Amino acid sequence: MNRLEKYIIHNLSMLFLSIFSALFAIASIIFLIKLATYTAVIQLSIWDMTKLYIFVIPELLFFTLPITFFVSAALTIFRLSNDNEIVVLFALGIHPKFILKTLLKPALLLSALLLFNFFVLFPHTKVMSKNFISFKKSEAKFNLAASEFGHKFGDWLLYLGEKNSDDTYSNVFLFNKKGNEEILIESDRAKIINDSGILRLKLIDGEGYSYSKEKFSQVNFENMLINDTFDSELTEYKTAIDYWQSDERRSKKDYMLITDTLLSIFPVVGLFLVLSISIVHARHQKSKIYLFLFIGLLTYYGSAIGLQKFFAFYTIPIVALTWLIITYIIYKKTVVARF
Repeated sequence: MNRLEKYIIHNLSMLFLSIFSALFAIASIIFLIKLATYTAVIQLSIWDMTKLYIFVIPELLFFTLPITFFVSAALTIFRLSNDNEIVVLFALGIHPKFILKTLLKPALLLSALLLFNFFVLFPHTKVMSKNFISFKKSEAKFNLAASEFGHKFGDWLLYLGEKNSDDTYSNVFLFNKKGNEEILIESDRAKIINDSGILRLKLIDGEGYSYSKEKFSQVNFENMLINDTFDSELTEYKTAIDYWQSDERRSKKDYMLITDTLLSIFPVVGLFLVLSISIVHARHQKSKIYLFLFIGLLTYYGSAIGLQKFFAFYTIPIVALTWLIITYIIYKKTVVARF
């Protein structure tokens, strides 16, 4: 039995990898096109795009793995049926329950991985991706160009002269007016420092002037730092539980909890349907497995998305139990009763 189990798992794994690689590549291209739209708003390097892609990998896996397992499991058993290997197994007295138990082990492992991916990894990468984009958008506000007027640095009006080879600027002027007092700062050189969300303007060798109707003062300096914090909306993240319990975007989180929980358990609850549509007698039956695969996926995914509008969180037990009952009845009539 161990050899037979390994033989089925080997066939399943080979087909699973080939289908998964194709689906994952297509999904990656779609997400990369979506990520490319951010370049219209912010400047992203190759490394920045790579980090954003890494952040969406848990989401890519979640949408490709359940479909891949369902399709590959059905096609694996169907291919064994077409080669009459399944019929031979039944003729030797092996019950269809054995095939069901064999497929149940990888299905349980995959469902556990999907649940961990959804409840733990997804919140972490989602917050990291959102904060990264927010940070880059805020940083883009400070893409300063030399020899141009109209720049602002916090409350200061800023003019930068030529940009030097060491990333410093020459002939820098800052102006600020507070009430009746006006402040003008002139510096020979300046350098912009980005330190984890705090933008610092380091002025080197300059003079500062403060004047009003009552007084005039001057100060000379060798080094001066002017700070300005990015106005970025960063999401605070502690644990996955805090993420799911927070009220921020509550309706969308509820939608995801219901839909993605049902998709996570799909590899397990879909096994009865897998055997029902894939176990056939090649000589006496015409299989419509691809049609049944499409109808099965459409029905389950459609139920998971559509019924939650009416049943909220009760959608999870309603869809899962109803699906199991219906597919078990089909399994009993099409497989157990005949083989």
